[in-house]
Amino acid sequence: MAIRKSERMGDMVKVLTASGVGLLILLSGGCAAKNEDLRYFLDANKVHVSAIEYRVDIPDGIRIIAPRILEIDGHGGTINPDGKISLPLLGDVKIVGMTAKEIGLKLTELLRPYYKDPKVQVAVAGYNSKKYYMFGMVGGDTGGVGGGGGGGTDRGGSARPYTGRDTLLDALAGAGVNFLADRSRVKIIRAHPDKDQRKTITVDVDKMIREGDLTMNVLLEPNDIVFVPPTAIGWVGLRLQEMLFPFNPIIQSYLYPASVIDAGDAYEDMGD
Repeated sequence: MAIRKSERMGDMVKVLTASGVGLLILLSGGCAAKNEDLRYFLDANKVHVSAIEYRVDIPDGIRIIAPRILEIDGHGGTINPDGKISLPLLGDVKIVGMTAKEIGLKLTELLRPYYKDPKVQVAVAGYNSKKYYMFGMVGGDTGGVGGGGGGGTDRGGSARPYTGRDTLLDALAGAGVNFLADRSRVKIIRAHPDKDQRKTITVDVDKMIREGDLTMNVLLEPNDIVFVPPTAIGWVGLRLQEMLFPFNPIIQSYLYPASVIDAGDAYEDMGD
């Protein structure tokens, strides 16, 4: 009896799967980037990839390297809400909006009354003020589909620190993608308050990796959104998971006795 119930549940899942397959064709459209959008992203990449310098903001952190100036060597910390950082000998120094190189030059000038030929270098120690966002099949969690972990869905996401050197491949490698990810249709959405300035492109990351052509390895900008969609089969699986979620306790109550019976039958067969 339990086996028949298990078979009926299996038939119900097959019917739901068949009905979902009809929707797969919807996922095949919209993959190609518009020429003007593609040009926008790649032109921005040409400008920034060699010239971009990260400008610190509240509440980024810095670290000072000045071996001959013991008062400030190794000091630093988080930029205060007033845009300044407090240092021994120099007091409060405003550094918000400056690059690490510019901060080093400013500190060098401020130290000249105290030291002959001071030399100061500064490094960004905490990228806290700017973010980009990862959504979709990232983080290695499939939300239980196909035996994966618990909790994640194709709408999960995270905010990640923006460093000024983050490319699409950096973002994907750092976040990780799970086995449901369709890496041939990764979207980059460049957010902007003006809807006419918002741009979206779709990148075939699989092709980029396979052929070694990094032309489309776009340099991300603050507030960019990277969305990794599920594969067609993965999409159906996620929709089925959502549809069956309220019935999971019932399904388990049917399947558990059947699995016990099957295990018992297998044990008896081994005994024979």
